[in-house]
Amino acid sequence: MSEPTTFFNRTYDETMSLLIEARNYIAYHEASDQRRLPPHVRLQVSYESMRVTSRLTQVMAWLLAQKAVHAGELTTEQLASDDFALSGGEVCSDPSGPDNMNLPTGLRGLLDRSHRLYIRVSRLDEQVRRSVAVVA
Repeated sequence: MSEPTTFFNRTYDETMSLLIEARNYIAYHEASDQRRLPPHVRLQVSYESMRVTSRLTQVMAWLLAQKAVHAGELTTEQLASDDFALSGGEVCSDPSGPDNMNLPTGLRGLLDRSHRLYIRVSRLDEQVRRSVAVVA
């Protein structure tokens, strides 16, 4: 197995683990965490939960496109198109949330780790696009 494929597999596994953790938080803990919070904080919890979900789904979609290239299902030129670009822009790259002590601890942890993962994959997306542009 080549070095890039191993790296992408590890990042894929990390993303899948975070997705499962986020799903479990939302399904089993978010409602009980919100019951004791004032309405404006409950709204923040909902918003930040969606931010975590958005980050992780964007990263997973990008990683699946990378896997498709490694499997020969997509070309690098197709991968460099806007159709396969990491998206989410300002919403996903915004680092706010983990420092908001009104939010439940579990959600703050998910916000922090999903943000770090999203930023790391964002840099990878830029590198991939630059390398394809240089070849073209």
